[in-house]
Amino acid sequence: MTDKSNDPSTAAGQPEPEPAQRPGTPVRSPFDSPTEQIDTAGPNLTEPNLTEPNLTEPNLTEPNLTKEIPRTDEDLGLDPDVPTRGQVESGDTTPITADAPVPGVAAPGAADADSPSYAFASIPPAPTSPENGRLRRRDDRRGTLDLGLLLLRLVVGGTFIYHGLQKLTGWFHGPGLEGTRDMLEQGGWDQADIGAALLIVGELGGGILLVLGLGTPLAAGAVLAVILDAWMWKQGMIPGFQYKAAASAVELETVLAGAAAVIILTGPGRLSLDRNRGWATRPFLGSAAVLVAAVAAAIGTWLWLHGGNPLTGVGPFD
Repeated sequence: MTDKSNDPSTAAGQPEPEPAQRPGTPVRSPFDSPTEQIDTAGPNLTEPNLTEPNLTEPNLTEPNLTKEIPRTDEDLGLDPDVPTRGQVESGDTTPITADAPVPGVAAPGAADADSPSYAFASIPPAPTSPENGRLRRRDDRRGTLDLGLLLLRLVVGGTFIYHGLQKLTGWFHGPGLEGTRDMLEQGGWDQADIGAALLIVGELGGGILLVLGLGTPLAAGAVLAVILDAWMWKQGMIPGFQYKAAASAVELETVLAGAAAVIILTGPGRLSLDRNRGWATRPFLGSAAVLVAAVAAAIGTWLWLHGGNPLTGVGPFD
């Protein structure tokens, strides 16, 4: 005699429900593989075939793993539409999308000329510091420097113009052209005609250009070469160092040579026709090269047209 179930459904002649998991089968959970896309439809649990003597396993189908797995916040719809700093400042809060370019960022393929000076709209360019602006303006404040250079050019250039006119025209009780030629010839100069021409061009032409401030390095170099030759000539007339106030001394020539060298190294200043030239306010290597060339030209002219040691009787140069 068998025991009968007290379950009302069994008593009514209906079959017993299938257990959720048959004994002996592995337990499967959606959390076993967290990277898998869970099929919301769930496994296809087919009804068991109750006509057979033995109950068969339910038909458990595999979950659908073919759907692409979301990998970014945008794929999940979690990317908020955050406006940029430039939009907030301008009052434009239009959301940034893939079709709408970010303000301040050049679109792909845009010309370089149309692109902004910085790549990110949220990083504005650094403002100009007022202190830097004051430094730039202070660099332009030259005080009385240009006025002093103008006065120096007028004195030096005017002195050479005065002596050049004496030698060329005979003005101011000068020897004139013929007297200048004779003076050079008696002083031991070869080729007195060439020497007189070089002397007059250097003094008169260089002096005029110095006063105008035109081609200043070359003008100052010309008068420097002329006065250095005059210094060597007067120094070599009498043995010993002739730096003193006398007719045959070189004191005046020394001062004029130093002043000409100063103009080469400082430039003519802005009160000149060379005011837009680099050597007017910022002389550098070119002016130094002119100074060296002027000294070399004076020595070369002395050796060519006169020769001899001008420092006879001066210490180690005797």
